Amino acid sequence: MIKITLPDGSIREIAKGSSPMDIAMSISEGFARNVISAKFNDTVVETTTALQEDGTLILYTWNDKEGKKAFWHSSSHVVAQALEELYPGVKLTIGPAIDNGFYYDIDLGDKSISDKDFPEIEKKALEIARGKHDFKMRAISKAEALTTYKEQHNEYKVELIENLEDGTITFCDHDSFTDLCRGGHIPNTGIIKAIKILSVAGAYWRGDEKKPQLTRVYGISFPKQKELTEYLELLEQAKQRDHRKLGRELELFTFSAKVGQGLPLWLPKGAALRERLENFLKKAQKKAGYEMVVTPHIGQKELYVTSGHYAKYGEDSFQPIRTPKMDEEFLLKPMNCPHHCEIYNFKPHSYKDLPKRFAEFGTVYRYEQSGELHGLTRVRGFTQDDAHIFCTADQLDQEFKNVIDLSLYVLGSLGFDNFTAQVSVRDLDKPEKYIGSVENWEKAENAIINAAKEKGLNFVIEKGEAAFYGPKLDFMVKDALGRQWQLGTIQVDYNLPERFDLNYKGSDNELHRPVMIHRAPFGSMERFIALLLEHTGGNFPLWLIPEQAIILPVSEKHEKYAEKVLKSLEKHEIRAQVDARNETVGKKIREAEMNKIPFMLIVGENEEAENTISVRRHGGEDLGSITIKSFEELVSTEINSTLKPF
Repeated sequence: MIKITLPDGSIREIAKGSSPMDIAMSISEGFARNVISAKFNDTVVETTTALQEDGTLILYTWNDKEGKKAFWHSSSHVVAQALEELYPGVKLTIGPAIDNGFYYDIDLGDKSISDKDFPEIEKKALEIARGKHDFKMRAISKAEALTTYKEQHNEYKVELIENLEDGTITFCDHDSFTDLCRGGHIPNTGIIKAIKILSVAGAYWRGDEKKPQLTRVYGISFPKQKELTEYLELLEQAKQRDHRKLGRELELFTFSAKVGQGLPLWLPKGAALRERLENFLKKAQKKAGYEMVVTPHIGQKELYVTSGHYAKYGEDSFQPIRTPKMDEEFLLKPMNCPHHCEIYNFKPHSYKDLPKRFAEFGTVYRYEQSGELHGLTRVRGFTQDDAHIFCTADQLDQEFKNVIDLSLYVLGSLGFDNFTAQVSVRDLDKPEKYIGSVENWEKAENAIINAAKEKGLNFVIEKGEAAFYGPKLDFMVKDALGRQWQLGTIQVDYNLPERFDLNYKGSDNELHRPVMIHRAPFGSMERFIALLLEHTGGNFPLWLIPEQAIILPVSEKHEKYAEKVLKSLEKHEIRAQVDARNETVGKKIREAEMNKIPFMLIVGENEEAENTISVRRHGGEDLGSITIKSFEELVSTEINSTLKPF
């Protein structure tokens, strides 16, 4: 017999060799019918895996993130089989689950796939799924695995296998299909009831532009047709809210091929929007004791060698800038933190000086591959609302909690109320990914977990998601369409102070290392604005929106009164303008609706005579005729209800 510990702490004794599905059945048949994946001792296993030792077991259903991952990974196998049958000779490479669905990268040779082929692929995949074929894992020797794929002339799988250790290689079989796979599948294909191929795109093998370009087939699947229908409806809404579409329509930003891919150009309205966001955070930061600094867009290569950024990202970043001086090289700034370390080092510090909080809206540059660029969410030049706090170990807990408060204030002021905090820690199995001592990592991770608990955050712990220099707390926000995004981040770092030899004189007159907190409540201005655009559909909070009102004179003779209204609004810092074009009021209203202007103020003969304005709210609500003062009070009240002081 072996002892299995379940998430609720209960322990079940079962016969050695029993499977996760046996344990699910022992809980209840109804529950077992919904179990599709499992994790034993922190390792993903099949529901049929024979358990041979004591351990902890988690059983997943479709409603769990890990359950969906197994479902979508299994679906990628089914779609891969369909592609093999429809396109003989196709070479399969990898097919992982992603946040929403899955993809499979394939080499089609001289063939191609377009959206007109999607229905046929879906039909074939569903036909396979209905066969209710079991997913079965089997170990295979490295030599046999290599022979299998060499006979198929699949150089991609051969390359993958050559990098694996003998004794760790497994294949997954279902129906007549076999694929190189580490595991993590649903019990059988019959659980998949709906499949949709979403798109195809080009993707370089292993993300390397020097290697062959493959066809990436994106898809998604569900255990019920109804869920697919609902997802596609949501997808259609997302298209209408796409920040690239809205950014163009609202004249916020643009891109230019001459300027370069991934380098956004902010138009006047977008620049004003950014400035308001910056001023909003600067005001809160000032109250929280931050000092603004400014650093250059480049730095000597040695700066990033010292910080460790060059070793981690140098090859994938912009190449060094060489000057006329021999052996002198600069890099476009990929991070602000090394610069802030040098600002701290400007003069000696005492424990009485700490904490020091340096903040900067600093633009950084990272060379993202062209295929990964996506509007404002993935760019090559972006501005971080960055700050670095240098504090004593005793101050760390309170400083970290203060940053949580600031981050919650930012999210709440912008309508992001639905979020989960994610504590991102090391992957203990991959120590080579990180710098610094184990002791410092443990201190940093514990500090974050304790702060999250004390602030009452709803948080999860994700292994392997830490930055290379320290663990972090990320705010994972759900938008209006139910999609999850990472926005603000807070990181604890014991390593950069060590690498930059930062210190302060303690009360004992000895030198000590400060602890460093990295934080960015927005994350980056570009990505934050993109997500805010899609979350609000362009209907920004009233305090933030570029144009709060537009004044529409009924005819030319009412333009003078319209200007009078405008001057009054401007005195009360209400952003408005007069639309004096020779168009009908109806057309002007329709265009104002399309531009998502919150208030349309119509002025004609009656309004001028009574010193009022006729107010129409975006969306069609008629507020009737009110005084200018009443409108100004209305705007002030609405802003104060959403934008509370920090």
